[in-house]
Amino acid sequence: MINNEKIYYTYMKSPVGRLLIAARNSGICLIAFPKGKKYKIEKDWEEKPDKFDEPVLQLNDYFAGKLKKFSLKIDLHGTVFQKKVLNELQKVPYGKTISYGELAKKAGSPKAARAVGAVNASNPVPIIIPCHRVIGSNGKLTGFGGGLDVKEKLLALEQKYICLNLL
Repeated sequence: MINNEKIYYTYMKSPVGRLLIAARNSGICLIAFPKGKKYKIEKDWEEKPDKFDEPVLQLNDYFAGKLKKFSLKIDLHGTVFQKKVLNELQKVPYGKTISYGELAKKAGSPKAARAVGAVNASNPVPIIIPCHRVIGSNGKLTGFGGGLDVKEKLLALEQKYICLNLL
């Protein structure tokens, strides 16, 4: 626990597997994928599904193509650089991708592509902060905490709904 603030959690079914969602009263602090390293609850966490009605609703709307940008409170901790990268990452439009180098430039550190990759890898709330939209400079998919197959599914889902909205 940070600042001795209680952490609550729940699970939700999704097209990319059963997600673990955790939050403090100040906002969502974790979304974890079944294959991810962060997919574990701590002994002092309390399961409280009713605290997650809005996050689950918004995530379901995202997976259904009805929501392009989240409006949830997020409880982020980290350095100034980490927060800057995560804030810039939230500006990457639905259905679009950006390279680590491009993201580093937008965050004001054009030579910090590797550091941006490290921030991306430690993103505590993927999907809401769309780290799946970051790709290699060669256009290839690179690491993702939930597995490359999940990253590919999330990008394909966004492309599908963009295409459907164009029709």
